[in-house]
Amino acid sequence: MARSDRHPRTRLDPDARRASLLEAAAVEFAALPYAEVTIAAIARRADASDALLYRYFAGKEDLYTALVQLSVERLLARQSAALAALPAGVPVRDLLHCTTSAYLDHIATHPNGWATPLRSPGSEPAAAAGLRLQARHDYVQRLRALLSPSTQERHEYALWGYFGFLDAACLHWVERGCPDDDRQSLIDAALGALEGALGDWAA
Repeated sequence: MARSDRHPRTRLDPDARRASLLEAAAVEFAALPYAEVTIAAIARRADASDALLYRYFAGKEDLYTALVQLSVERLLARQSAALAALPAGVPVRDLLHCTTSAYLDHIATHPNGWATPLRSPGSEPAAAAGLRLQARHDYVQRLRALLSPSTQERHEYALWGYFGFLDAACLHWVERGCPDDDRQSLIDAALGALEGALGDWAA
């Protein structure tokens, strides 16, 4: 005899179902530390079964890593679109202002999820941490392409240090509730730190 007490689930095509699972995972991981999130909770939020979730992801680590990858891709797309909208020949500082503003927009869409790895370093799985490290290398490369600094060691440290300063400042911004009134002050501070570290935008 067929059971009739189960909640009927909405049928989705594979892409939509995967997106639904990732969206549910984003909510759960933003609310709780990685270790406290369960597959069952994610599946329940996505109106799916555990078994269905495992058809798309090997487990919690695979799902979390896919979520980190999606976040990296969305940030890159957001920054690329913002740069593409600028007229040709704008000053370097305006380019950096544009990408930093896009970064703040990215953070504001999921502040708790973005801040969790910074609040609890070492709490996420190795695969996700490795993905973030590779993304940081890629960010530095893109910054280098925008600035074309010299090969001085000072400039290399400036490029890497910029992101440490930016993330620390953005974490403070998140703790304050991502106030719009603070955006320009944050951007000015970050760009000022980079300019000071380089010695000159034209370095």
